[in-house]
Amino acid sequence: MINHMQIKEIKAKSIITKSNLPDADFVINPYVGCMHACIYCYANFMKRFTGHIEPWGKFIDVKINAPDLIPESSLKYKGKSIFLSSVTDPYLSLERKYELTRKILKKLIPLEPNIGIQTKSDLIVRDIDLLKQFKNCEAGLTITTIDDNIRKEVEPYTASISNRIKALEEMNEAGIKTYVFIGPIFPYLTDWKDIINNTKAYADFYMLENLNVKGSVWNNIKIWLQQKHPELIEKYEEIYFTKNNYWNDMEKEIMEYCNDNNIDCRIYFHHGK
Repeated sequence: MINHMQIKEIKAKSIITKSNLPDADFVINPYVGCMHACIYCYANFMKRFTGHIEPWGKFIDVKINAPDLIPESSLKYKGKSIFLSSVTDPYLSLERKYELTRKILKKLIPLEPNIGIQTKSDLIVRDIDLLKQFKNCEAGLTITTIDDNIRKEVEPYTASISNRIKALEEMNEAGIKTYVFIGPIFPYLTDWKDIINNTKAYADFYMLENLNVKGSVWNNIKIWLQQKHPELIEKYEEIYFTKNNYWNDMEKEIMEYCNDNNIDCRIYFHHGK
């Protein structure tokens, strides 16, 4: 994958930015772009801010000075929530070489923020020693499906599901608060109960998000369905382009299941076309 990527080292002007996410005060994105090639990616809107002519998913800008932009001491971030990352994965395969996320975490420890970190990579276990040093840290693995064949279809350049679950287990055993982000949920393909049953021994809570097909995402999804799951095209069109209770019904089912089984879940569903 790296051989087909445009990799550029850049110097950023800032690295901790205010967040628009509901559960974070600030976000850190050590890289610009991504290498996962997820067909459902919502972050491709970022391309227009980069100056790149390459398609989103074909370039990575490495913010090589990112750790240096974090202050040695500051009360500004004490007790504030900082999330890694909102429009990239903090553990891209390039992180093995550059170690930006690791260096950033080291610099953040004395600032005493509440850390949230989410990834599709088992590389996160490399930094267990640092994550344990935060007073408040939540580390999450994204799992869209238990079926690794579907995983290869929708996010081809990501870690296997078994490796992600193993990473979740290692962090849980190390005493780190862990969660699973089940999302996006693909209608008729994502078995969220199966994901919960395979991970509940290692996860403190769950976040669930449905598939959002706004913008260019629907075109990508439709092409994929035509190639891999043509029998689902009409069902997806009915869910997304007619008045349909599919997501409302699923949300109720998830809440009932989690309440009945004493599972902490947080649902972030998009309702509407």
